[in-house]
Amino acid sequence: MPSFTSPDQEEDLEACVLRFSELDLKDTRLINPSSTLKAELDVSTKKKYSFAKKKAFALFVKTKEVPAHPFECKEKWWKCCQQLFKDRIGIHRHVATQHADEICRQTASVLKQLAVTLNTSKSLKPADDRNPLKGYLTCNREVSAWLPDVSCFSPDELIRGQGSDEGEVLLYYCYCDLRDPPWVCAWQTALCQHLRLTGKVRIATEGINGTVGGSKLATRLYVEAMLSCPLFKDYMCKDDFKTSKGGACCFPELRVGVFEEIVPMGISPNKISYKKPGVHLSPGEFHKEVEKFLSQTNEEQSDTILLDCRNFYESKIGRFQGCLAPDIRKFSYFPSYIDKNLELFREKKVLMYCTGGIRCERGSAYLKAKGVCKEVFQLKGGIHKYLEEFPDGFYKGKLFVFDERYALSYNSDIVSECSYCGAPWDQYKLCSTPQCRQLILTCPACQRQGFTACCVTCQDKGSGLASSPTQSSFKEECECTARRPRIPSELPQQV
Repeated sequence: MPSFTSPDQEEDLEACVLRFSELDLKDTRLINPSSTLKAELDVSTKKKYSFAKKKAFALFVKTKEVPAHPFECKEKWWKCCQQLFKDRIGIHRHVATQHADEICRQTASVLKQLAVTLNTSKSLKPADDRNPLKGYLTCNREVSAWLPDVSCFSPDELIRGQGSDEGEVLLYYCYCDLRDPPWVCAWQTALCQHLRLTGKVRIATEGINGTVGGSKLATRLYVEAMLSCPLFKDYMCKDDFKTSKGGACCFPELRVGVFEEIVPMGISPNKISYKKPGVHLSPGEFHKEVEKFLSQTNEEQSDTILLDCRNFYESKIGRFQGCLAPDIRKFSYFPSYIDKNLELFREKKVLMYCTGGIRCERGSAYLKAKGVCKEVFQLKGGIHKYLEEFPDGFYKGKLFVFDERYALSYNSDIVSECSYCGAPWDQYKLCSTPQCRQLILTCPACQRQGFTACCVTCQDKGSGLASSPTQSSFKEECECTARRPRIPSELPQQV
């Protein structure tokens, strides 16, 4: 990992860069200063202009990097203006002579970022005072500087064991304030590509949420990089990363992006913040609460609700005994579900859980904000951590995951059944009709009979497409969605 400047250099940097808040960055004389203007600038300011220009030049050159050879980790070439450069001198000369205007604009951007970052650092919260380099890091550290050194490993070592039996999948999230999500996005993209990882990473001003797969060596280096990054090291520990058997094969590609929310609940983080969640319970504490709840003779008259925050197809193949599992298709429907069934939660103690804990963070915050519950608790680390500690506990069935494995198995319980014959079955497949993306539970015997679609409507549509290849598309609708209310009501059943 990169080394930092010395404390003395940092103080000098801050003192100098703060002066840029007084400069007019729209002044073209500053962007491309004449010798007269250079003479008028004091030594400190000229020093920082030189620093910003070098930084802008390095960032521009970095964007032109291409791998010299497939799977080659160290050697880099550069491609710009349809020309290939195999040495730094060549690309530097080309950029200096052909892209001077772009460098000037980038220099202005770097100056502005320096001024904003260091002016903001004056009013940092006490929690941020522990690490004054956070703002400086996101604006001024090159992405490549925060990639782990893999020179001691061969390319084969990084990709060896990427299969589902030998590789690993990481699941994690971290709620923390990020000032520059685009920089984090660029870093995460470079980091995953550097380590040959696939998966999905969501980044927002409220934090980061990721699930990535690759070799065990690659995932270990990824965790080390995350825990050594100043943006996250004060908020995360090794235990925050849930692991399971898998690998790069579990995801078709790498997708990293910046979003408004790191888990899509459909409500702005400015309205419902992660900073006001329910009380976190460890797997052991949650186990005791569920045990107490299940020991009550009449669960319907209990003052406790065990609430599953996941989608219906997740809870269908695995859930806690005695839970309330909303029949919703997306987590973005969860707030509407709470609103519609608010009286159900009045004066109740609510025990919430989800796959890894992230949906409970904001889901519990939303429920608490309604002000009707007696208490709101959530399972820390989610079902994933609970099953690591209690594989034969009160959670029965499989744990659904959002990748090509579909589910993880920790016990032998089967709580779901074949959609056609009703035989015990819990292995999902996609509906055989190409345009439909519904998940279906159909046992091998029914599959052999041709029952491979999610419903009769899709089965007929699939047959129609087979007989009429020109009919290439139709609306993604079927009996499965038509008969399911978007927001189900639990109250009439309770009455």
